[in-house]
Amino acid sequence: MANKAVFLRVGLLVVVGVAATVGVVLFLGKNQVRHGLEYETYFQESVQGLDVGATVKYRGVTLGQVTEIALVSAAYPNDTAVDDVRKIFQLVVVRYAVDPAKLGASPALDVAVAQGLRTRLASQGLTGLAYLELDFVDPKKFPVQAVPWTPLRGYIPSMPSTVAQVQDAVTVVMDQVKTIDFAKLAGKLQSVMDDIDGQMTSGELKAVLTDTAAVTHVLRQSIEAAHLDEMAADLRASAASLKQLSGGKETQALLARTTVAVEQLNEVTKRLPAMLNALQGTVRRGDDGLSDVTGALVPVLRDARAAAANLRDMTEALRRYPAAALLGGPPTREGNTR
Repeated sequence: MANKAVFLRVGLLVVVGVAATVGVVLFLGKNQVRHGLEYETYFQESVQGLDVGATVKYRGVTLGQVTEIALVSAAYPNDTAVDDVRKIFQLVVVRYAVDPAKLGASPALDVAVAQGLRTRLASQGLTGLAYLELDFVDPKKFPVQAVPWTPLRGYIPSMPSTVAQVQDAVTVVMDQVKTIDFAKLAGKLQSVMDDIDGQMTSGELKAVLTDTAAVTHVLRQSIEAAHLDEMAADLRASAASLKQLSGGKETQALLARTTVAVEQLNEVTKRLPAMLNALQGTVRRGDDGLSDVTGALVPVLRDARAAAANLRDMTEALRRYPAAALLGGPPTREGNTR
């Protein structure tokens, strides 16, 4: 009976352990993508921190998870020539699945790749957990990497991660720094410093500095002799007087009268065109009236001139023959002979 009890307890423990294992497997696998779209990409950098089950995101939105991580030499062992082993078989292939329900409407894979769709490694903040990030970038800056095999999944090219780009930039800078001959540079710098010291001690630079000091001294003396302080005080006093004058009652009254005069002048100027038009009309009417009077006086003056001529002749005849006014005309020549 005791043995049966022991076997029963062991059996119960085994059953509980199996159930717990199945529960853990189900718990860990509940977030796996079922019947998703499968893609793969190839990285030249280390994928340290990236594990199977890591998330795949597009601009922060989780779309799927990593399903496989392997070396290209193991995934495609017979599809590459020996000469390409060093270049291509150093790559790491990462395969992942994307949930089409979360992806939604999207262009064809070749179109998206041509437009710049790329995959890169990223890390989650301070935890350092790596994940895959999909994004669109400049396709000219990150061209498609051609591979000599036929990918088993949809091929989305990769691009270096931010950390890899920084490391590459630092590497380039360090390589350029290594090419600098610091000993030669230090020698040239010392030679330049020696030349400067010689110029300042006994060369042309010393003469220039001496002349500059002399000019500065003369300029200082000229400024002191000009009594700039007194000139500034006089200018301030003049400005104060001008300000006081401009603010005085007489000035204000003068300005007010000037304003009134200007306004009156403006009014007169506005009426001046009408006055000129009226004057021109008056002159025109005077000219017309004078022409009429002149036409009427001409015959009268002609008659008056004729009457005056007759009166002059009569007066002359009376002067010579006064009796003509009573007796008539002058005596005939025959009467006078008698």
